[in-house]
Amino acid sequence: MAFGADQARAARALLRWNIRKAAAEIGVSTHTLSRFEAGKSRPAKGTLLLIKLTYERHGVEFDVGNGGVRLK
Repeated sequence: MAFGADQARAARALLRWNIRKAAAEIGVSTHTLSRFEAGKSRPAKGTLLLIKLTYERHGVEFDVGNGGVRLK
């Protein structure tokens, strides 16, 4: 299972970030992030990596194999 919208939404919830805060931290527009989280679009690989790395930098761990998300 690849990093996806469900994990991104869960990571944002764990950090208690609203969509504006998350988008600002990641460096993407709120439109891009909200469409991805809603499953309406799939960002480019580089953007997906940026989303994942930003959440990891703030203490989120992903288990891509089973879709799990938790705080370190």
